[in-house]
Amino acid sequence: MKRIAILGSTGSIGTQALNVIRRHQDRFAVEVLCAGSNADLLIRQALEFEPNAVAIADESKYTLVSEALQPHGIKVFAGEASIADLMEMTSIDFVLAAIVGFAGLRPTFRAIEHGHPIALANKETMVVAGSIVTAAALRHRVPILPVDSEHSAIFQCLIGENGIDKILLTASGGPFRGMTREQLATVTLEQALKHPNWSMGRKVTIDSASLMNKGLEVIEAKWLFGVEATDIEVLVHPQSVVHSMVQFCDGSIKAQLGIPTMETPIQLAFSFPERVESHLPRLDFAQYPNLTFEKPDRQTFRCLDLAYQAIARGGNMPCVMNAANEVAVRQFIDGKIGFLGIADHVEAAMQSAHFIANPTLDDLFQTDKTIRESLTFKH
Repeated sequence: MKRIAILGSTGSIGTQALNVIRRHQDRFAVEVLCAGSNADLLIRQALEFEPNAVAIADESKYTLVSEALQPHGIKVFAGEASIADLMEMTSIDFVLAAIVGFAGLRPTFRAIEHGHPIALANKETMVVAGSIVTAAALRHRVPILPVDSEHSAIFQCLIGENGIDKILLTASGGPFRGMTREQLATVTLEQALKHPNWSMGRKVTIDSASLMNKGLEVIEAKWLFGVEATDIEVLVHPQSVVHSMVQFCDGSIKAQLGIPTMETPIQLAFSFPERVESHLPRLDFAQYPNLTFEKPDRQTFRCLDLAYQAIARGGNMPCVMNAANEVAVRQFIDGKIGFLGIADHVEAAMQSAHFIANPTLDDLFQTDKTIRESLTFKH
């Protein structure tokens, strides 16, 4: 029985992970649940799965969660520091890192330091601190198994292989594929949240619409698979059936295909190196007579190039880019800037930020804090 800690249990990845555990209770059990502020859902999850402990980042929700769960013998904690502290529990066998954004870095790093294998859905951990995190994983002999559908696909294509020529990272293109900058100037939040293929949280869905999500994935792939960002090519694949591909030095290409669902890569990460039965529908090729690929419009969707620029410069620049993007997305959600303003503000932050070539983890936390505090966007 593998006892799993879920960081971000009330989000899209967390709830889908619990679907996997629900169907395979002979293999997996929940040891820890951690959430941001959704106390009601956290309570329901805890009552169903009976973890050893839960934590909620929003300290104002502690009393509500505690009164509901402590009578059932479930330990309750609150605050971001408590979430990281719970990663020191020796009863944890495996950690799903699914907290969205920079907030996922500290607990994920703590889990690695205490030797817990990681199923990584929080791409920002690698974007912001890829060199530090991968070094720690090697030092503590901790495997990091990718959960993003694209990185899971690459991982599967690389098993038993060598001689990588390049990685072909697929993107759906999001809801605004084919639009001009003039059209994007007036798009709404509601439109941005209507992803054509995937069901995701708001922040990730907006990142997908701007192609920033693909930029983050390029940086994550660099660290996960030990390749240069220049050897990662993004291809827009609107059908979202080919989850990604790897081209090898002899010209051969391997691809991983499947229906667009996150439950498949989550389940594989939990069960690896085994594959276990899934109830999910199988891919019917007859329903996809055409699988198409095209180059992304990098002039219109500028966030992708900003990510390539950030990783090319290195140091704390990906951290600057990520912090600025998180703030800009929040501003867009709140109606304070337009969709095109996201890339504009990320670029401005990258141009003005203090650059640190070889940052420590403390430097990265300070960089993130400084960028968030200093950004004042024009409405």
